[in-house]
Amino acid sequence: MRFPSLAPEGKLTWITKLPSLFLMRWKSVLTAAVAFGLVLPACQRKTMDLPIGVLAELSGDTPVIGASSKKGAELAVSLIDEEGGVKVAGKLYGLRLVIEDTRGDRQQATEAAKRLIETEKALVIIGPNISGTAIAAAEAAEAAKTVLLTPSATAPKVSLDGSGAPRKYVFRACYTDSLQGRILGKFATDFMKKQSAAVLYSGEREAPREQAERFKTSFEEHGGKVVYFESYKREEKDFTSYLTKIQEAKPDFLFLPNYYSDVTEQVKQARKAGLTVPFLGSDDWSDPTLMKNAGEDINGAYHSGHYAPDQKVPSVAAFVELYKKRYGGEVPDDVAALTFDSIMLLKQVLATATAPDREAIHDAFTRLTLFEGVTGKMTFKPGSGDPEKNAIMVKIDQGKRSFVTAIEP
Repeated sequence: MRFPSLAPEGKLTWITKLPSLFLMRWKSVLTAAVAFGLVLPACQRKTMDLPIGVLAELSGDTPVIGASSKKGAELAVSLIDEEGGVKVAGKLYGLRLVIEDTRGDRQQATEAAKRLIETEKALVIIGPNISGTAIAAAEAAEAAKTVLLTPSATAPKVSLDGSGAPRKYVFRACYTDSLQGRILGKFATDFMKKQSAAVLYSGEREAPREQAERFKTSFEEHGGKVVYFESYKREEKDFTSYLTKIQEAKPDFLFLPNYYSDVTEQVKQARKAGLTVPFLGSDDWSDPTLMKNAGEDINGAYHSGHYAPDQKVPSVAAFVELYKKRYGGEVPDDVAALTFDSIMLLKQVLATATAPDREAIHDAFTRLTLFEGVTGKMTFKPGSGDPEKNAIMVKIDQGKRSFVTAIEP
C-alpha cells in the first residue's frame, strides 16, 4: 500500500485523461444539431430505450444516500442522452431508468430487485448503496443471472456467495472494506500518529461491522492498541453508557465507522460528555448533512472516502460543475459521484456487448479490465467484480471537507 503524505493533488495518477463527455460542459452535439435545423441520419437515431434498474434508499434510515444516488444516475443518463445514446452491436439505444425504493430494508430490497428483473425486464441493476440491502439484492440478481452493479456497498459479502466464492453477476464501483480497514488503520498510526483507539460500531449493519473488524486488525498490525471495542444495537440513540466506558479507557482517538444518521448523535453526545479526543470515520460519513447537523462537534475529524469535490483533477471539477448546475448549487457527495461513475461504466460496457440482452451484457462485464471516472481509475481482474482503486482521506473543519491525501491499494 502506498501512503503519500499530503500528496500534491495535481500529481494524482488515478485520473488521467479527461473524458470527452465532460468537455461538453452541458452542451451536446445533438443539441447543436437541433439548433441548426439538422437531424441525425436514420442509421444514427436511437431505436429504443434499454431499461436499467436503480435500487436506491429513498426512505428509511438513510434517505439522503438514496437521493444522491438517484441524482447521480439521472445526471449521467441525461448526458448520455445528449450524446445521442449508446451504441450496442451497431445500433443506438437510450437508457431508461426504472427506480425502486429499498427503504434501507433487506426484504424490500429483495422484492424490489425481483420486480425490476421480472416485471420491468431491467437488463442491469444499479445499486443498492448500503451493504446489507445490497447483499439481499445481489442474491436475487445472481439467481436471475442479471448483472448488479453497486455504486457504494463496500462489505465483502456483497460480491461473495454463501461458500465465499465470487458471485458471477455482481460488480461494484467502490473499493471494499478489506481495503478500507487497512487504509484507516495505517492512516491512524502513520498520519495521525496515534497509538491507542476506541471503536464504537453498529453491530447489526454489515458495513460498519466489517469496517470495525478490519480496522482493528490493521491498527494493531501497525503497532496500535485498541483499548475499547464495542457494538451497539440499531435502535439505540442514547450512547452515554458507551461513552463513559470510552472515557475510562483513555484512547488517543475514537473510530466511528457508522452511517451519518448515527454519527451525528454520537459526536454530539461525546463532546457533551467531555470527550475531547479526535474522531476518525469511514466512507459512511460522506453525506453532507453530517457536517450540518453535527456542527462544531465534528471539527478536526478525518474520514475515508471515494472522491473529494476540491481535488485539483479536471474530471472531478467538471463533474462538480455539471452537478451543481443541474441541482441548484448542491455539491455532489461520494454516492452521487459513484453512481454517476456506475452509469458511465455501464455505458462503456454496453459499447462492447454483442447484443442488448442480459447474458451478452454479463459477458461484456467479464471482459472489463479498466474504467476511469470521477472517483478514479478502476482495475478489474478476471473472475472478480471488485475493482482495485485508490481511496482518499478528507478532513472536516468549519462545515467543509478538504482533501488530505490519496492512498493506493
